[in-house]
Amino acid sequence: MPEFNAIWHYIYLTRSITLSSIFHSLTHCLNQSHMAENDSLTEFLTVAIDAAMQAGDVIRKAFYQTKHVEHKGSVDLVTETDKACEDLIFNHLKQHFPSHKFVGEETTAANGVTQLTDEPTWIVDPVDGTINFVHGFPFVCVSIGLTIKKVPVVGVVYNPIMNEFFTAIDGNGAFLNGAPIKVSSKSELVTCLLMTEDVPQHDKATLDAATNRINSLLYKVRSIRMGGSCALGLCGVACGRIDLFYLSGFGGPWDVAAAAVIIKEAGGVVFDPSGNEFDITAQRVAASNPLVKDAFVEALQQSA
Repeated sequence: MPEFNAIWHYIYLTRSITLSSIFHSLTHCLNQSHMAENDSLTEFLTVAIDAAMQAGDVIRKAFYQTKHVEHKGSVDLVTETDKACEDLIFNHLKQHFPSHKFVGEETTAANGVTQLTDEPTWIVDPVDGTINFVHGFPFVCVSIGLTIKKVPVVGVVYNPIMNEFFTAIDGNGAFLNGAPIKVSSKSELVTCLLMTEDVPQHDKATLDAATNRINSLLYKVRSIRMGGSCALGLCGVACGRIDLFYLSGFGGPWDVAAAAVIIKEAGGVVFDPSGNEFDITAQRVAASNPLVKDAFVEALQQSA
């Protein structure tokens, strides 16, 4: 929509060093625009941006400090920052949208249950890339997604260490720090950069299967990367830095809810690694541009 693109163009041209100015410029422009059919989504996005910025401030301040770490599993970590950011985000969202549903990594993962309904549902990963965060590796983000009828319609992914803010709402394009983004136009696997992530289970059988799949794919793509953040890896596809992404066995919908709509609005496709339709609760995801999807699915099936 022209009005929405103009909003982000204004923000991009007038932003100062701090991202808070982007938010305040966005709020001002949204109040001046006429987007009747998307008023609700625009309001949802505005509030989510504010929540992400507040959580980002907490992450940034803690990033260079000593972390107090707990183990959720053999390799899965949770810090005081994860918990503080989830509380902050949920409190902010509930203040504005008390009738909505809420799903978060720290609360839901602790209960072992993820239940999505058709109601508006906020799905939050307060610190995606916790291991990176603990080790001082800056591939860390806040991920806030909103689903309606189980479909992602609002996405905010914010890396406060690298000052990168990915946003999208259904039907209005995807943006990085206010500038429109698009997926790559690669059409041959051999020219593509693939990203995946480490598997959560480190038993020999699981590691052997993951390594065999990577070895198979390495023959077919230019190179493979592991970044340590599912949400940022998917956003890498959205902005064209990464051409292909796949991951199986990740934590839950909080890893993909926000980035899924960002990729879609950037012209990309999100799907199950089998090639079937993407299921936000299935703990499997793949993404690419439309031109290379079929070849990517074939390669994934051959490597399984």
